[in-house]
Amino acid sequence: MKMELYNYAISPIVFPAEKEVTITIRPLGAHVAFQQKEYEIRLMDIDNLSSTANAVQHIAPCGDGCIRVTAVFHGEKEHYIRIYDGDRRVVQLSVYSLAPDMAGRLPFRGDLHMHTCRSDGREEPAVVAANYRAKGYDFLSITDHSRYYPSLEAMRRFADIPTVYNLVPGEEVHLPMTNVHIVNFGGLNTVNGLIREKEAYADVSGDPDRLALHGNPPASMSLEEYKQAIAEFAETLTVPEDVDRTSYAVCVWAFNKIREADGLAIFAHPYWLADVFHVSDPLTHCLMENHPFDAFEVLGGENYYQQNGYQAALYYEEWKHGRVHPIVGSTDSHGSTEHNRNSDICSTIVFSPANERKALITSIKDKYSVAVDTISKEYRLVGEERFQRYACFLLDNWYPIHDRFCAEEGRWMKEYLTGNTEGAMDVLQVLGGKVQALFDKYFVTM
Repeated sequence: MKMELYNYAISPIVFPAEKEVTITIRPLGAHVAFQQKEYEIRLMDIDNLSSTANAVQHIAPCGDGCIRVTAVFHGEKEHYIRIYDGDRRVVQLSVYSLAPDMAGRLPFRGDLHMHTCRSDGREEPAVVAANYRAKGYDFLSITDHSRYYPSLEAMRRFADIPTVYNLVPGEEVHLPMTNVHIVNFGGLNTVNGLIREKEAYADVSGDPDRLALHGNPPASMSLEEYKQAIAEFAETLTVPEDVDRTSYAVCVWAFNKIREADGLAIFAHPYWLADVFHVSDPLTHCLMENHPFDAFEVLGGENYYQQNGYQAALYYEEWKHGRVHPIVGSTDSHGSTEHNRNSDICSTIVFSPANERKALITSIKDKYSVAVDTISKEYRLVGEERFQRYACFLLDNWYPIHDRFCAEEGRWMKEYLTGNTEGAMDVLQVLGGKVQALFDKYFVTM
């Protein structure tokens, strides 16, 4: 966290542009306290150092020791508030003003694709969920291979916890007759489990409460019925000669089934090197050109360059051809959430009016998201320039504060899971509203 944020609390830090806002700057200790005299306040924006009509103000601290600055900030951008004592700059703090379409949206960081010991991960679903809360995640979907019920398991274990942490149902979809991996984020029922011979159905003996969030899955089919449906569907599609028509048909069928389940259909990691590229280039480019999916997993899963680097290049190449795809980033984590370099490798920041399943899905579809690469110490971002700029500000000025509160909540969620039920619940009752209170304090949405 930046030293300025250890010494001063500033709120709000995000607000609508072109509207008057009063910003409070509170010293965090006597060693940085404002004296009872007037300070010069200079308001400067990051682009041209002229952010408001009243760019220079002279303000004395209020009776509570805080300095309050009232101004109108122009444009969607970062601004600096610089406080001077004579010629000496006391501190520089950052704030951000948003365009009207963003002013009602909050930033929620999460993971849409990861695994637990219910498939090929190492930890139980609820422990994974608690540990990712401790990492600062606002939402999470457990997407085990061919299995939907682990995501429900985590959700149900924490159903009584007072938290704004959002656990979303999901699964990684693996269907016969294609090698393409597809993620069902937020679907209200399984897609894997539509086929009775698949693990998702067989592992739970067709239990409807483990095949759908509300216990009402669609009718299942036999493997032969599935193959017949795909064969008939494939005949309706036109694809290039070098593209496997059946594989493409399965992908489109799966994407459609995810949407029927009210989920987000994600085309995952085509440049994963599973000895060779996981998806052939002709099939990848056919999918990108026709866009039957809802979102492209532009980042996630591995720390070698080819996967994320090539996927990011593909995203921008598509942009050049006029195809701007909604994007997400995910860890695709399979190992320990504590001792694993890839456990926090990539994520998504969704700018959404609410941290709620449907609102997140709609916001991603509407392209209000940015993918975050944390493979190295210095983060990288993929997405529209405006969202990269805003996310950069948030990663420097918001998440260090936010994540400290989440760390405590995640730790006590794990305590709750592992036997300290009553004591943990007492603490969680106190922590439950803290993160929401942070959002209310730091963001002006109207």
